[in-house]
Amino acid sequence: MASGNDTGSFWLPPQGSTVAGEVDSLFDFIMWLNIIFFVLITVGAIWLVLRYQRKSHDQLATAQIGHNTAFEAAWTFGPLVLLLILFVWGFRLFLNLSVAPEGAYTVQVTAKKWSWTFTHPNGAVVPGELEVPANRPVKLVMASQDVLHSFFVPDFRVKQDVVPGRLTSLWFEAKAPGEHQIFCTEYCGKDHSRMLAKVKVIAADLDYQGPQTGKPDDVTPEDWGKQLYTKYGCIACHTLDGSKGVGPSFKGLYGREESMADGSKVTVNEDYIMESIYDPNAKIVAGFAGGMPTFKGQIDAEGIQSIIAFIKAQK
Repeated sequence: MASGNDTGSFWLPPQGSTVAGEVDSLFDFIMWLNIIFFVLITVGAIWLVLRYQRKSHDQLATAQIGHNTAFEAAWTFGPLVLLLILFVWGFRLFLNLSVAPEGAYTVQVTAKKWSWTFTHPNGAVVPGELEVPANRPVKLVMASQDVLHSFFVPDFRVKQDVVPGRLTSLWFEAKAPGEHQIFCTEYCGKDHSRMLAKVKVIAADLDYQGPQTGKPDDVTPEDWGKQLYTKYGCIACHTLDGSKGVGPSFKGLYGREESMADGSKVTVNEDYIMESIYDPNAKIVAGFAGGMPTFKGQIDAEGIQSIIAFIKAQK
C-alpha cells in the first residue's frame, strides 16, 4: 500500500525526505481502510434495504431479531484492533519526527509577517531560502516575531506551528539535491498566501556550516540587488509596477521627493535608501504604516549598493 515512489503519486507530492515514505504508507493504509469499509457499509446497507423492504403497506413484521454474540464481538474488537494499529503506527512516527538525531545540522528560523529568515551555524542570515546539505539530518529551531505561523514543506511531509513567545522545532533529512517549496499554513494576515520560501538541497561535505554570502563576481550590482529584493522579502511589500503595497512601490522611486508622515519632505537618494534599510521607521512615507524590520547586520555595504542600483533601474 505504500507509495514508494520518489516522484510522488496521484494523491501526494514527491517524497523528498527519508521520512516521507513512512508517512505516505500510513496515509495509504488509512485511505484504503476507509475505502474498504465505505464500500462494505454502503453495499451492505443497500442490500439490506432491498432484501428486507416491506412488500405492501399492510405487511406485518414476522422476524424477531435477537442479538448475535459472535457478530457483536467482531464489530467491537475488530475496529479496536485497527485503531490500536493506527495508534501505535502513528505514535511511533510522531516520536521519530519529534526527536532529531545527534549531530543534526541546526538552523534558526525566524517567522514574521510575511517572510521566513534562516540563520546558519556559520552566521549567514538568508531570507527566503533555506540551503541544506543532502543526506544529513537538519534540525530547525523556529520562533515567531509577531503572530502564529506554521512551517510546511509538502515534499518532506513535515509541518510545525511557529508560535510567538516560544521555540518549536522539527527535523528532516533530504534525500537528494533539488528545490522544494515552503508554505505558511496558518493564516497570518492579508499577505499570508505570499509567505513563501524554498528549500535548496545541495551536495555538501560533512563539515558544511552554511551558505556563502556576498555578490558573485559574475553578477552585476543591479542583478544582485534584484536577488536580494526577492531573498529578503522586499517583494512582499514593495511592488515594481507602481501599484500600492504595504510600502511604496520601487517604480520611479529613486530621485523622487516624498512627503513624510511628520510633514517633512525627503528626496529618495542613496542615503535615504540606506537609512530606510537599516532604520526603516526613522522616516515613514505619508500614507503608509511603519513596522518594517531592520536589516542592519544582515545586508552589507555591497548589498546596499546593489539594492540601490536595482531601485535606480525601476523607472
